[in-house]
Amino acid sequence: MKMKNFSVVVFTLLLLSAFCDLGLCRGDDFLRMKLGGFHDCRGTQNSAEIESLARFAVQEHNKKENALVEFARVLKAKEQVVAGKIYYLTLEVIDAGKKKIYEVKLWVKPWMNFKQLQEFKQAEEGVSSFTPLDLGVKRDYHGEGWQAVPTNDPEVQNAANHALKSIQQRSNSLSPYELIEILISKAKVIEGYKKFDMLLKLRRADEEENFRVEMTKTNQGNFVLS
Repeated sequence: MKMKNFSVVVFTLLLLSAFCDLGLCRGDDFLRMKLGGFHDCRGTQNSAEIESLARFAVQEHNKKENALVEFARVLKAKEQVVAGKIYYLTLEVIDAGKKKIYEVKLWVKPWMNFKQLQEFKQAEEGVSSFTPLDLGVKRDYHGEGWQAVPTNDPEVQNAANHALKSIQQRSNSLSPYELIEILISKAKVIEGYKKFDMLLKLRRADEEENFRVEMTKTNQGNFVLS
């Protein structure tokens, strides 16, 4: 009987171990990851919990460096299960009046009310501060493509004004162009660049003309007329 009970216990432990390796252990009402594994916090990166951690990181950085960085938003969030959790956050902040991107590493032990900022460094060039959702561009399961966006979107209007300047510079006319209306606007994000496809109604002197333009906004914030 004792041998039988011992076998049952061993079998149970092996079964639990297998489930844990697959990341299927449940506890505290959530599905745990495999220890040491990374997990994208998709859909929850803008949750109150993640934002609270991000604000904590900014506050700790300001205390340590005597800085005045302001939190703007969370761009990306990943977590790793260790003795607690390690959070890897990509933040957009306002530093000296300019938007900047920082990479943050936080160690959290909820049951001990423990939070420790381990890294707070500026992201390498090329890390984008914008996403398709910034323009109302919705990404479907087939990838990104041109999507209609509101013509009154500040980014669209900014792109249109830069397009107007570029058209004026390329024109030999002394009469300036005036932007009357953005008739159609589409946008997409490709490899870290925003692209805008717009139909603009312009006026020069007493004549009105429609211009189809495509503008690209680089990571440095520069607009280029294609």
